[in-house]
Amino acid sequence: MNVIGIVGWKNCGKTTLASALIRELSSRGLTVNSIKHAHHAVDVDQPGTDSYRHREAGAREVILAGGQRFAIMHELRGAKEPTLDELLARLGPCDWVVVEGFKSHSHPKIEVHRRACPKKPLYPNDASILAVAADYAPDFAGPGFDLNDIPGIADFILDAGKPSAHENE
Repeated sequence: MNVIGIVGWKNCGKTTLASALIRELSSRGLTVNSIKHAHHAVDVDQPGTDSYRHREAGAREVILAGGQRFAIMHELRGAKEPTLDELLARLGPCDWVVVEGFKSHSHPKIEVHRRACPKKPLYPNDASILAVAADYAPDFAGPGFDLNDIPGIADFILDAGKPSAHENE
């Protein structure tokens, strides 16, 4: 499974870039899954719905299924948050997984940074950042991309995911 992370600080454009890359990779005929990390008590279910009532009654997992999609909600009920590797293992088969967040995990990542961001870039302290997408030319030893160069970033991701020649020997 090929995994690429999109990391950066809040309001720097992670979701915009992740969504654009999912759209671009999908348009090239690839199957793409995604994982989005949230640092707060996110809830996709709303009070009053049947599935919410099932969870509130104590169900560990609830599957909400319909003619167009299904969702699995899993209550941790005091258990620790699953690792990225545990979440990846739950996904169905695909060509690529785009992970937004999980910045402390060691998977390959692209950092999103903007000149107006009040926080310093992550890349000086994270060797797993392969490239930077920014609205300026960052002082980064690896590839740098304009935030709007979605085809170029996608090409880079696909090239980075290819096995090297010695892996085929």
